[in-house]
Amino acid sequence: MAAIATIPNYNPSLWVQLCHAIPRLDLTLQTRDSVFNPDSWEYQQTLLVLSSFSAIALVLSLLVVLSFLIHYCCCHRGDRGRDAEEEEEDDDASGGHGYNDRKGHGICCVTWVSVAALTLCCVAIGIGFYGNSEANDGMYQLTSSLLTANYTLASIDLLVSDTVAGLQQSVSGPLTSMEDLFGGHKPALVPTRSCRRLSERVVLLLSNLTLGRGLIPITDGIYRTNGSESIVGALTPIPVPFSPGWAANTLMVNEDYRWLSYVLLLLLDLLVCFFILLGLAKQARWLLILMTVLAWLALFLSWGSLGLETATVVALSDFCFDPNTFVLNSTHFNSKTSTEVLDYYLTCSRRMNSPFQQLLTQSQRALSSIHSHLSTLERDALSRFPKAEKSLREVQQILNATEGNFHQLVALLNCRGLNKDYVDSLKGLCYDGMEGLLYLSLYSFLSALAFTAILCSLPGAWRSFHSDSEEYEDSDSESEDPFTSHQARRQMASGSQQGVLPPFYSYQGAGWTPPFSSAPPLPTPNVSSNGNPGYENLPLSDRQSPPPSYSPSMLTGYGGSQSHSNPAHSRNLYSH
Repeated sequence: MAAIATIPNYNPSLWVQLCHAIPRLDLTLQTRDSVFNPDSWEYQQTLLVLSSFSAIALVLSLLVVLSFLIHYCCCHRGDRGRDAEEEEEDDDASGGHGYNDRKGHGICCVTWVSVAALTLCCVAIGIGFYGNSEANDGMYQLTSSLLTANYTLASIDLLVSDTVAGLQQSVSGPLTSMEDLFGGHKPALVPTRSCRRLSERVVLLLSNLTLGRGLIPITDGIYRTNGSESIVGALTPIPVPFSPGWAANTLMVNEDYRWLSYVLLLLLDLLVCFFILLGLAKQARWLLILMTVLAWLALFLSWGSLGLETATVVALSDFCFDPNTFVLNSTHFNSKTSTEVLDYYLTCSRRMNSPFQQLLTQSQRALSSIHSHLSTLERDALSRFPKAEKSLREVQQILNATEGNFHQLVALLNCRGLNKDYVDSLKGLCYDGMEGLLYLSLYSFLSALAFTAILCSLPGAWRSFHSDSEEYEDSDSESEDPFTSHQARRQMASGSQQGVLPPFYSYQGAGWTPPFSSAPPLPTPNVSSNGNPGYENLPLSDRQSPPPSYSPSMLTGYGGSQSHSNPAHSRNLYSH
């Protein structure tokens, strides 16, 4: 914690401390430390061991789902005969509703288990969307801070290069011509040569002032530095030495792919949950089978993403717990920059002096001396050498531009600007980014549990659905006679297996005789005197009406009861 306390306005969060305190084991189950070192094989082993827990959880989920599938496919196969017997007994005892009540209760339980699992999945999806947004916000803050730091570093290199180029131009141009003009006049030649030596010294001092690779000329007026195209016109992603511009560009590309991948995964889970609910509501077996396949895919993706998120969260907590130690010891950061310079910008303590303080002081004194020598030449030598006025004015103009660049350089080299960018990047990565990854880990865990429960309950749900042929037969029987009981339908089905029942009406030629009836035939029409057919003048109460029609199911039930009834009763059915 000593290194962390020196970082202003940054302290590791509680989640970082908790994740950093997780014990670490390598592949040989030996304890390792929690120091962030991604290049070490021992450290990578600890991350692999932590990620393997999600693989173990995946195996357990597969075993649970497999056990439920065996239960539904094998154990319930022998229960169909017992269910049929219990159904007949319950119908005889309770009028055909006991077995259906128990079956409906089981279907209700399975359905509500599926609905509860889908509700948990929807909650997990909401958490996932929030975590994905938080992680994206953290990465955006990180990349913005890196680009700002890259802008500062590129500006420093640009100011140094402009200052060095201007002083070199003054040495090779106006000062050389002034020396030629003052060749025989020693009082004017000495200050001119002093300006030349001081300019060369400033050039040498500023040439050693580098915080990165510096400017690399490509063509005239176009340079490349630190991976910043907006400053110097060209983009060079060079990982070693570390470049904030290269890091920002790489992180932005990877973050876009990561964000899009999670959005697609969340949409897949959401569609699976929606269509499973639709399949349960419509009792569509084909839809539930298709969604079961997608649920298997979502289950594997959830446990796989959880393993990746676990390793990322733990590694990120190790870095955020002590970031200065990793930056100071990493060769990617200190290959071109000294440890003293890095420590100055990372901590930015008031008790620390700038490592460029001596260099800047010497350069400032040299520029002041050049300015005083030029004032002496302007006062004493221009009256005797008027041709030197143009060269002197050029040197003064270059000196004024150099002093302006120098003041900007001193302000940019102060640690407060770069340290603020460093702290902002840490906050974006270790606060928002860490929180987003934790929410995504929670989403993966909850969605994996939800899909495990869904895969366990769906077979029981579609097992209770009626097939299309059963629904068609039920609809036909119900359309024939809506008042026929389930018991009568089963008796009709059993009777159809024993033999075909005779039709209710038997057409014999042109006449027919209703069964179970001894009623006299209907009266025959007589021809009236006017040729129109007529009937006998019988009272309405004495006329015989045709027998009522009965459906086969009613006839079956009626026939069963007629086997023990009095034949005289059947003969008197239509006698009234």
